[in-house]
Amino acid sequence: MKKYTLVTGASRGIGRELALNFASNGNNLILVARSEDDLKDLAELIENNHQVETKIMTADLSKMGAAKNLLEQIEKKGLTIENLVNNAGFGLFGKFVNIPVEKQIAMTNLNCTALMELMHGLLPKMLENKSGRILNVASTASFEPGPLMATYYASKAYVLFLSEAIAEEISDSGVSITALCPGPTRSSFQKEAHLEDSAMIKNKKLPTAKEVADFGYKACMKGKRVAIHGIKNWFLVQSVRFLPRKMVTKLVKKMTKAI
Repeated sequence: MKKYTLVTGASRGIGRELALNFASNGNNLILVARSEDDLKDLAELIENNHQVETKIMTADLSKMGAAKNLLEQIEKKGLTIENLVNNAGFGLFGKFVNIPVEKQIAMTNLNCTALMELMHGLLPKMLENKSGRILNVASTASFEPGPLMATYYASKAYVLFLSEAIAEEISDSGVSITALCPGPTRSSFQKEAHLEDSAMIKNKKLPTAKEVADFGYKACMKGKRVAIHGIKNWFLVQSVRFLPRKMVTKLVKKMTKAI
């Protein structure tokens, strides 16, 4: 029976590079994103360079019911998912009251609800098989509140805490869950979130999506529960633990605001 690695948000950035990592290590793939053309290009690239089978499924996982529909398609086709990469997500920059609530709901649906639904739908079979890995793309934003990106930071905290909690629930099951926590990364994320002029981005040398994905893949294969990319990000995350909460929010706001 063929087994597959399911990658959401696979068309660009970290998701695309994670898909390439799994393909180069012999994994058949199911690539999920909104853009069918981008998925077709990636599938062709993978199949021309790696001896694996690649399927594409288009879905907008920010819409309610989309994750359920994806799971139903997988079941209908009789596909076995050995690994799950929950990468799809987006952020929004601005004051909470100024961002339309519909956009924040869509972001929460994608970053949190769809991720949870896919885990809930696919994890039982992994546990039954006593094999499988789940890689959830969280963020260094998971570790603190984020003024000017409040809902995004909160959504990534959900990803981190959910991943850690379930990893403990299923310890010694043969299945691992890894929360990958990158900091700002060179990708289309900043443009889509309107972050180009943010103090954390502007004039900064950022790691590439490939560097983050390579690190995340290795951490996933090792079964690490939390993988923080970059020594500077690691120290930043640790420092938050020892600062007063009010100071943390002030510092994050200062780093996030436009310059």
